[in-house]
Amino acid sequence: MSSGFLIDMDGVIYRGTELIPGAREIVIRLLDEEIPFTFLTNNSQRSRRDVATKLNRMGIPIEEKHVFTCAMATARFLARQRPRGTAFVIGESGLINALHSNGYSIVDSHADYVVVGEGRTLSFEMVERAVQLILEGARLIATNLDPNCPTSTGTRPGCGAVVALLEKATGVKAFSVGKPSPIMMRAARKELGLEAAETIIIGDTMETDILGGVQMGYKTILVLSGTTSQEDLSKFAYRPDVIIDSIADLLNAPLAELSNTHCSTSSIPAVAT
Repeated sequence: MSSGFLIDMDGVIYRGTELIPGAREIVIRLLDEEIPFTFLTNNSQRSRRDVATKLNRMGIPIEEKHVFTCAMATARFLARQRPRGTAFVIGESGLINALHSNGYSIVDSHADYVVVGEGRTLSFEMVERAVQLILEGARLIATNLDPNCPTSTGTRPGCGAVVALLEKATGVKAFSVGKPSPIMMRAARKELGLEAAETIIIGDTMETDILGGVQMGYKTILVLSGTTSQEDLSKFAYRPDVIIDSIADLLNAPLAELSNTHCSTSSIPAVAT
């Protein structure tokens, strides 16, 4: 059985503006061996083209097709639920473009949905408008529930923080589409044409990447190069299949066969637990 990969970015491929050692080499191996993969991100700010360009400039030679965002997952989900609907958006161009590409109109009144993503342009006026629309009947959709976002200058409130404000103000619970939602995890796998047993997710966050993989029956690889430390693992009732220091530890692993339950992972230097 051959494998395919869903790969988180921040903390796995890069930290800030710096590539994590071994990341470029792993991606080149995946391309050379024609192993299906996609970069999976809960950041809805950028389009998949923008994300691909960012990675290209960092030395990762991928194409637009190698990126799958929560904005894409959200827009496709809404297009299935209510084709050619309308949305009031708190977010930026990546989310707006994804909604437009899936037949949605962006409106300021009589919206079918209030859709919340990441962004730096949030104003109280936008929050006030969103609250009113939700109270009038618009459904509240979150591209993800991440409470904060790392930036080059520190940490800023994430989509989940804005959603929590709207939930508190309206008494309406948001529906989230991004990781670890099965909606996004399944859509990304199907984009690659894989079965669940063939899919491996590599991530640095237990609450999103690893939890999503566990719930979907994917093989899970946790890297300790991002937000999760060895000490954090005792907090969780679930565990990843493999724990490694960084993606560089996969350089000598048999990538094409890693999903095979009969394939030994002894070539991966897993961290002792």
